[in-house]
Amino acid sequence: MSFFQMVTFPANSYIIVEGKKDANNFYIIREGKVRVTRETAVVGEDPNQVLGPGDFFGVVAAMSQHPQIESATSLTNVSLISVSYDQFGTLIQKSTAVAMNIIRFFSMKLRQFDTTITRLSFRNAVEEDPNELFKIGEYYFQQQNTSHATFAYQSYLKHLPNGQFVPQAKLRLQTINQPFQSAPIDYNKFNRNYKDSEMIFCEHEPGKELFILQSGKVKISKIVNQNEVMLAVLQAGDIFGEMAILDNKPRSASAVAAGDVELLAINKANFEGMVKAQPQLATRLITLLSERIWIAYKQLANLLLKDPQGRIVDTLMTLAEKNRIKVAPKQAYNFEIGTKDLLKMVGLTDPKDELIISDIMKNNKFIRMDLGKIVCSDMAELEKLVQFYHKKANMENKLKKLK
Repeated sequence: MSFFQMVTFPANSYIIVEGKKDANNFYIIREGKVRVTRETAVVGEDPNQVLGPGDFFGVVAAMSQHPQIESATSLTNVSLISVSYDQFGTLIQKSTAVAMNIIRFFSMKLRQFDTTITRLSFRNAVEEDPNELFKIGEYYFQQQNTSHATFAYQSYLKHLPNGQFVPQAKLRLQTINQPFQSAPIDYNKFNRNYKDSEMIFCEHEPGKELFILQSGKVKISKIVNQNEVMLAVLQAGDIFGEMAILDNKPRSASAVAAGDVELLAINKANFEGMVKAQPQLATRLITLLSERIWIAYKQLANLLLKDPQGRIVDTLMTLAEKNRIKVAPKQAYNFEIGTKDLLKMVGLTDPKDELIISDIMKNNKFIRMDLGKIVCSDMAELEKLVQFYHKKANMENKLKKLK
């Protein structure tokens, strides 16, 4: 990899620092050991990871072009390969294996983040398991959504032909005049078309493909506590379903066509070949995964803030960062959302919670309402306020550990 810049750091040096902006490079370790840490703990992740030759760090910030979500320090003298954002396509062409390692690693990380966020947001969320497909069918059956119920029951019979709920699933399908088997999918056919409200895949179903949305919109949802929770609405150009084919786990959510949809399907068998043949696909996928991991980490950090005022201002800051708004003194920004939408994002639903936003505005004159929308007149002051709440939370956590 002589076409990339080589950099060295003596032992006990900071290489990257969490929160630092304008991070355009990530690093692959050639020699030595590096410790990677995060301020916010993630379930299933070692809080003090020690990396060695062949490992990489700083990819999320470099590829998403957002502030760093980790700090890295050299434990020994280290020699690193420095790769800039715009060199990523070259890296893939020179070493598809490195790109595949990054994609698989990111998939695993995203699964860890999602698991932690789901546990904190939805206390009774269920781990992905094909046995749960029957329950998904039952949920949609009770909702009188026969097409989605049919999909879930047929999927259950397909993947668990000897499962304990086979008789009940068959009885349900007979009740709604549907066959036990769905129409077979031609996995050699890349282009797929779906009609409005048609299910593309179901939560808990084993996955064989990832999809690139060519046209239309796709809704991503999850059943939690007998309620369907909308997680995202995807647009043309978005990639989804990649985690199932990368880490061999069942689908963590369902995907449904919102209007007529055209998809490009990529399966496990041809994925690596396509990455090699089309470096732009891997670049797009890693950029997308980086963006998702960055947002997931910010969500996680937000959920761990106990003060509702802290969670509200932190959400505003994340919205600004997502939209790449410059953070500078006297830099103004209209968030284009009202108080109700902001409270929903933070999970606060009581009408009295609007008083929390009123208190924030009373004590911080740089945040105000303008024609029903939240406006900040000084993004640097908002950043300072967010940092105050995170420092306060970190101090509280440290004191709790000492007790």
